[in-house]
Amino acid sequence: GLFGTVYGIMNSFIGIAESNTTNLAVVAPGIAEALLATGIGLFAAIPAVIFYNYFNTRIASYGARADGFNAELMNSISRQLDKGA
Repeated sequence: GLFGTVYGIMNSFIGIAESNTTNLAVVAPGIAEALLATGIGLFAAIPAVIFYNYFNTRIASYGARADGFNAELMNSISRQLDKGA
């Protein structure tokens, strides 16, 4: 992803420095390498973020249900204690 992008751009600059010119034949391979690395990184990152958000939402839903159950349980115990007193 990001490391490959930086590496590809660095290769472009190295190619420019070594050839002392900025023609497309010197710059294009490094830029292509950088774009490929960026594309692969996005290909991995986008589904990962989607799955993360899905599971994070599910976990939050279970937490909210547990909080609701806890409140109902505490109310029930409180009513039982009030009846006994």
